[in-house]
Amino acid sequence: MDNLKGQFLISAKHLQDPNFYKTVVLLIEHGDNGAMGLVVNRPSAVNVSHALSGHLEIPEVEDPVFIGGPVEPGGLIVLHDRADLAQSDPVIPGIFVPSSASDFEEVIREATENPKHTSFRVYSGCAGWSPGQLEGELHRGDWYLLPATRDMVFEDDPYTLWEETLKRVAAVIPGTDHGPDHPERN
Repeated sequence: MDNLKGQFLISAKHLQDPNFYKTVVLLIEHGDNGAMGLVVNRPSAVNVSHALSGHLEIPEVEDPVFIGGPVEPGGLIVLHDRADLAQSDPVIPGIFVPSSASDFEEVIREATENPKHTSFRVYSGCAGWSPGQLEGELHRGDWYLLPATRDMVFEDDPYTLWEETLKRVAAVIPGTDHGPDHPERN
């Protein structure tokens, strides 16, 4: 299978695992050793300043921390859009993962000082798949693939992202079930 880094995994309606029910996952790594991604549509009630207090020296940030997945829930990962602050290849064009705590801190500082020039999201935990596991789930039809974009990663209303991405998949893959869960309630 091709490298899926930079693709969205959109959970199929039948996927009932509470960790992934109605989720959109951005794959940030994929290869022979497995895959890693971040759930991009589940903001938590915890803000960035609270999550980072005692760890980094950052200004007050009220943005929510997103629940990135069930693996390593205490670990924090940030995605940002500042190429000049990137020390590694982009996940997708215009989206980067800092490679160190000081880079993480610099992204947050830049975002608070220049919010119109820096977008970021902080994730608690991640999603992970062992070698071949994700490919099996894709073969079973648990996930749909869609190329990720910067605008979708930083969607203003992450609560609508699953429905919107599923509609995009349905436009490309005929027969994709993207209707309401309970049409009788419409």
